[in-house]
Amino acid sequence: MSDFFQTAVVTGAGRGFGRAIAAVLVAAGTSVIGVARHEQELRAVRDELGEGFTPIAADATDETLAQDLIRAHRPGLLVLNAGVTPHMAPVHEQTWDTFSRNWQIDTRHVFTWTRAALVEPLAPGSVVLSMSSGAVLNGSPLSGGYAGAKAAIRYLSRYAADESERAGLGIRFHALLPGLTPAGGVGSVGIAGYAARQGVDRDTFVEGLHPILTADQVAKAVLDVAQNPDSGPEYQVSGAGLLPVS
Repeated sequence: MSDFFQTAVVTGAGRGFGRAIAAVLVAAGTSVIGVARHEQELRAVRDELGEGFTPIAADATDETLAQDLIRAHRPGLLVLNAGVTPHMAPVHEQTWDTFSRNWQIDTRHVFTWTRAALVEPLAPGSVVLSMSSGAVLNGSPLSGGYAGAKAAIRYLSRYAADESERAGLGIRFHALLPGLTPAGGVGSVGIAGYAARQGVDRDTFVEGLHPILTADQVAKAVLDVAQNPDSGPEYQVSGAGLLPVS
């Protein structure tokens, strides 16, 4: 692991992908600052991972939090994974509040940390890795604004990479687009919704997703992309591995 990755910040670190990402980073020798709303979940991660994991129970959309943690810890890696489960319903059964839920959490927190990374800025050679979604490629008609919110994350990563290059900051920005999987809370809810929409049971629907993407595979993808200075800007992540997005 590069010296720049002695410290990482992982948002949404209390469960699912974030917890797996924190685990693989700690195992690689990185000190991880894990941010999530639920203190009890973070304590469980701390109990599992030990002193290499520092829990911060806070709202990842908080601009002051992002600035303060970057200034205090000077992380070489930001993994922007926090998000909220979308409200599962067709568009005509949504309200604006339910439809925009992922914009207010997922997109806003990526904007907040991306902006802080450029303004501070992070050290040259640092990496900012944002979790988008495979839903941006085909849409997600039962999850309101989820696909659009995740598409905005993808664009934010591209915009930030361009600004880093223009300013000579040497900060790398990448986006990962994980496919639908029962491994996380969002995926489990999505699978239940789409199985019901298709009139099949959950197990039958999941069979169609093979090879199943696991949280450990997502964590490995984060490590692989972060460690490789020649990584491309965007990757789909599936049970079959990493695939560059053209």
